[in-house]
Amino acid sequence: MKDFKSFTDEDGFENDKGVEMVKRVAASMQGKSSGEIMRAVIEEAEKGKRAGTLTNADLDNFYALTAPTLDGFRRMKLKGIIEKLKRI
Repeated sequence: MKDFKSFTDEDGFENDKGVEMVKRVAASMQGKSSGEIMRAVIEEAEKGKRAGTLTNADLDNFYALTAPTLDGFRRMKLKGIIEKLKRI
């Protein structure tokens, strides 16, 4: 992808498990606190890792999608959580 105009679903995000996880969590977090949201994300990721449906690459994609929306402290915390999840 050279720019946003040339982006297509063929670039791989449409079927990305990390993106799907973000969509599921986003739908379930409406009206919840940041702590509740973080617990939901971790719970969903743990389920996926244990079931073998979520890979480390998916976790990396999830981090890449969400990290820019977080402040420095939350970004570092998310990075630590991602690293912990990768060891499951």
